[in-house]
Amino acid sequence: MFKICDAAVAAIYRYPVKGLSAEPLRHAALSPGETVPGDRTYAIENGPTGFDPDEPRYFPKSRFLMLMRDERLATLDSRYDDASRILTVRTGGEEVVRADLGTAEGRAAVERFFAANFARELKGPPQVLVGNGHSFSDVARKVVSIINLGSVAAIEQMVGRPVHPLRFRANLYVRGWPAWSELDLLDRTLAIGEVRLKVVKRIVRCTATNVDPETGARDLDIPNALARTLGHRDCGIYAEVIAGGTVRIEDKIETLRE
Repeated sequence: MFKICDAAVAAIYRYPVKGLSAEPLRHAALSPGETVPGDRTYAIENGPTGFDPDEPRYFPKSRFLMLMRDERLATLDSRYDDASRILTVRTGGEEVVRADLGTAEGRAAVERFFAANFARELKGPPQVLVGNGHSFSDVARKVVSIINLGSVAAIEQMVGRPVHPLRFRANLYVRGWPAWSELDLLDRTLAIGEVRLKVVKRIVRCTATNVDPETGARDLDIPNALARTLGHRDCGIYAEVIAGGTVRIEDKIETLRE
């Protein structure tokens, strides 16, 4: 093995409900062929999709409430508890929903909230979806998304202002990689302790990155800034877990020789 540089895991996040709040983790137990546990376990259907929880399959993100189109989602502060299955949603510091997503009644309470408060974003009745270990990812395969904080710093130089890393809604944030070096890791294997991650795809950024994750303001144009400066809209990588284990903040990241 060799080090690109002194790279390490700076932060770990999951997003229990697609489009809602990021949840920071101190560690994540990764399994081969799976996502970060609890990542995008739920989604809020925006009009009927025909999703079958017994035979879940991929649908494009446009079929759900999501930040690319529905920036007001960023004004909600949501937390999900695995043990109780309780989703709590606050806005302006006030609790507006507290519901058990494991029950039909709880899911209905969440659906009523979105029907009442996101009517202009909805194309049909909202429905909370979940199914058999399915992850409502932006891509069909189960992956871990990785953002290089060096590239985020480079984007700050492009746009001339601070850029919150959570605009990119990644699972792992890495410090110590030179800007854009992650884009050269396609088909390479990353080692984080006993964990092995095979890089399978560069991430093409959409307009969700234009939304401030704290205010919900659509105040930047990151994809076009990337295109003008670099000739593409890529920032970050997707990787598949090929050997499992636990990833922790401050773990070193190495790249295996081919």
